[in-house]
Amino acid sequence: MEELIVEYLKNNHLKITTVESCTGGMIATRIVGVSGASQVFEQGYVTYSNEAKQKMVNVNPDTINKYNVVSNEVAKEMALGGMKVSGADIAVSVTGLAGPSGGTEEIPVGTMCIGVCDKNKCIAEKYVFEGDRQSIRESACDKAFELLKNVFLKNTVNN
Repeated sequence: MEELIVEYLKNNHLKITTVESCTGGMIATRIVGVSGASQVFEQGYVTYSNEAKQKMVNVNPDTINKYNVVSNEVAKEMALGGMKVSGADIAVSVTGLAGPSGGTEEIPVGTMCIGVCDKNKCIAEKYVFEGDRQSIRESACDKAFELLKNVFLKNTVNN
């Protein structure tokens, strides 16, 4: 999927940035694994702590306090902030709880919020994945690419 997205971005002269928490740069790694990615990807952000989210991409601490760091609201602010700070045309973000511990009834292990923004819109979706820490993180990356394709690339990129 990342090959198709990089090709689309190149053909449309668009830049993308990533803002990742629990995936720790996995989305960026997959993008830069594609030949020609340097034409569409200049930088990404790993904002693992709440403080990093605030400092690097301007997530409002009140948003974290009101909604929780694992929320669609924070995912949107991460993507919007990354887009603004980097000057990219599109941003994708992930915040979540990969486990194996730390889950609650309201936010179980495997909960991931993925944001995708461009200059016209910003969306975020919440998912709950099962498996071990690594498989949850990989599932979040796969879903981020799928969401990016479905929301912004529409019918231009096909699986």
